[in-house]
Amino acid sequence: MANYAMALEYQNCIDCRACEVACKDENGVMLGADKQRIWVGIVEGGNSLADMFLNFYPSQCNHCEDAPCVTVCPTGASHFAEGGIVKVDYDMCIICKGCMEACPYEARFVDETKHAVDKCTFCDGRIQEYGTTACSATCPTKVRTFGDLEDENSDIVQLLNEREFFVLKEDEDTMPKLFYLVPEDEEFAKRTMGDGIKTHNWSEFKAKYEAVANEKKPEWKKA
Repeated sequence: MANYAMALEYQNCIDCRACEVACKDENGVMLGADKQRIWVGIVEGGNSLADMFLNFYPSQCNHCEDAPCVTVCPTGASHFAEGGIVKVDYDMCIICKGCMEACPYEARFVDETKHAVDKCTFCDGRIQEYGTTACSATCPTKVRTFGDLEDENSDIVQLLNEREFFVLKEDEDTMPKLFYLVPEDEEFAKRTMGDGIKTHNWSEFKAKYEAVANEKKPEWKKA
């Protein structure tokens, strides 16, 4: 069974927002800055005009292997679907917002047109035909690499085998599947990663994912 994930070469992000536009167009997301399945976070830094900088961090739902949004959902609307994708059954959602509060990544929002909470689905409706997400296909600087963690020959697994990476809010123990590749530019890495960030390699991290996946409750799984 596939297990989809995304690796981010965030050093390449130029904040063009093509990914956000492609996402809205592909998935019919409501217009508005607060209605986003994916977004680009911006962090400013520097102590003077001479050393001011902007760091861009593309983000979205992390499709966590141990997703707190799924465990707190009282109706089963939030669930694991094929490929390990975390989805929302709009018909079952009562907009209690429990999932929104439980998500460490603030990756959900209320879509008034669907009368339900919405979020990134890794463009699951187009994976079989195109093999990737709209945001990944559109990015002009190739920030995003989407693929199947169970396929040793996939681009994402090969990339993770070659590069170290980190995940956001690792102390939440959600086992996210959004991997931020450690920049090859050491100065850029030092400036953007901050103190206390743990880096990993795939052979070490893969074992953790498999352990968590094996412990998933049967009722979490839904086709």
